Amino acid sequence: MSDEIGLQELRDKLDNIDNQLLTLLNNRMEIVHKVGELKAQSGGAIYRPEREQSIIQRLENLSKEQNGKLNKKAIETIFLEIFAVSRNLELPEKVAFLGPLGTYTHQMAESKFGGMSEYVAMNSINGVFKEVSSKRAKFGVIPIENSSSGIVNDTLMALNRYDLKIIANTKMPIHTTFSTNCKNISDIKKIYSKDVVFGQCREFLSEHNLDNVELVPVESTAKAVQIALKEPNSAAISSHIAATMYGLPIIFDNIEDDNSNNTEFIIISDFENQKSGSDSTAILAKLSKESGSLVKFLEHFYKADVNLTKIESHIIQQELIFYIEFDGHKDDENISPILQKHKDQVKVLGSYIKTIQEF
Repeated sequence: MSDEIGLQELRDKLDNIDNQLLTLLNNRMEIVHKVGELKAQSGGAIYRPEREQSIIQRLENLSKEQNGKLNKKAIETIFLEIFAVSRNLELPEKVAFLGPLGTYTHQMAESKFGGMSEYVAMNSINGVFKEVSSKRAKFGVIPIENSSSGIVNDTLMALNRYDLKIIANTKMPIHTTFSTNCKNISDIKKIYSKDVVFGQCREFLSEHNLDNVELVPVESTAKAVQIALKEPNSAAISSHIAATMYGLPIIFDNIEDDNSNNTEFIIISDFENQKSGSDSTAILAKLSKESGSLVKFLEHFYKADVNLTKIESHIIQQELIFYIEFDGHKDDENISPILQKHKDQVKVLGSYIKTIQEF
């Protein structure tokens, strides 16, 4: 009996804390509403990644001081959702992403913008950029690079074509699942997935004697699940979210050959970030064809003590373009003069908080 009384007392304390939390959250949203009104008058940006990251870092330090049980990941999980709710109260805005529903990009979009945001699945990367450029959506989420297959050329082409900015980027580990309605693997005659995904799961296919099964490439892993759900004697290799969303039984999880495989995603919009103190900047450089032009260009960064983190050459519309990333904000005192000097050769794609590993 005493145990039941003790348990009830603890439940009463939890209820009281929950009541206080609700009151504090409502108070926070009242202030958020006032902030939204001021931003609407001044045209300020609703989504401020550098501000959100600063809050999370401050709360992580506070939790450590308090010897609290909430680590950085837990704090991020809770407060990113609070931020997402706050943004929607300030100004409900659409988020376009490379669809369809159930893709890794969809998963990344929801992790950043929360369950309350309105999402628009687009059929192509160019479609996402067009949706944001036309202001039918405020934000766009697209992949820019995979650790195994490299930079996504369609994303670079769109960054070159549209006058939009990268306002955030993040990496997410890519884990794949094998799902099917078949009771026995030996009954499977076809497997659906994206062509590149088949190459990432060859060891699994060989280990389970699926080498001779017909591999059918489709436009997305979500589409693969939809087909396998209806077609007898078939299976799909997809993201966990896609198999779960469409209700296709998962037989094996994490079947990829390389567990370190990850994809980097970017968030695009029509505004620029302020400095956070821990930024990266991405640019496209169209340099002259004369010998040594790249070396001469990069020498400016060396003299300014700017750390270059990525340099890749690409052909975009039959023109050689260098995609370059470096530490620092475009408005930093040692960086701004370089960009200004080469303004006719450089397109600044955006400055944003340094890459954060998700999940």
